[in-house]
Amino acid sequence: MSQSLHDQTLALAGVFQAANLVQQIANNGQCNETSLETCLRSLFATDPASTLDVYGGELTDVREGLVTLSTVMSEQNEQQDIQVLRYVLNLIHLESKLNRHRSMLGEIGNRIDQARHTASHFGYVHSNLIGNLASIYADTISTFRLRIHVSGNPSLLQREENAAKVRALLLAGIRSAVLWRQTGGRRWQLVLSRRKVIQHAKELAEQTNRSFDN
Repeated sequence: MSQSLHDQTLALAGVFQAANLVQQIANNGQCNETSLETCLRSLFATDPASTLDVYGGELTDVREGLVTLSTVMSEQNEQQDIQVLRYVLNLIHLESKLNRHRSMLGEIGNRIDQARHTASHFGYVHSNLIGNLASIYADTISTFRLRIHVSGNPSLLQREENAAKVRALLLAGIRSAVLWRQTGGRRWQLVLSRRKVIQHAKELAEQTNRSFDN
């Protein structure tokens, strides 16, 4: 198993984790707060020692993403799986567009850096920080012609706190898509290397199961 496959699988799991949490909020109005914190914290990991460090340094931090990746890419039977996959593919596509807009990348980086004080003072899942991150997404990535249409319960999506979480998570999904590209991830690999990625994601998820058992 190559190190590149390992790093790419972790980064792709980050994208799937963000997409799955968006799907949960859109349909249920809530999501796993620990997984949410992992996603939002990854936005502030600008000088990590490893790919896993972007997500907190423990496989358990991206367990939801690993399980979602392996399930969705293996089966795609349920409507919710199709939605998650659509979000993932759109996030990867948006990241490729963002990569060609250096000024926008700089603006996002500066504004995330400015939000560090809020994160350190209130924590990563506080409404103040989530609202801040949501506004960054709305002012930048939402201006692209391609926009991610989030499907779900309209009454839940209309609530300001849910809409803010969705936008903040989409920003985190973009961050993981950046990491995936930086580790050598390419869209064609989602087809040609699909089985290898699924298998490695399952192996990593199994490691988290063993850590829970101990």
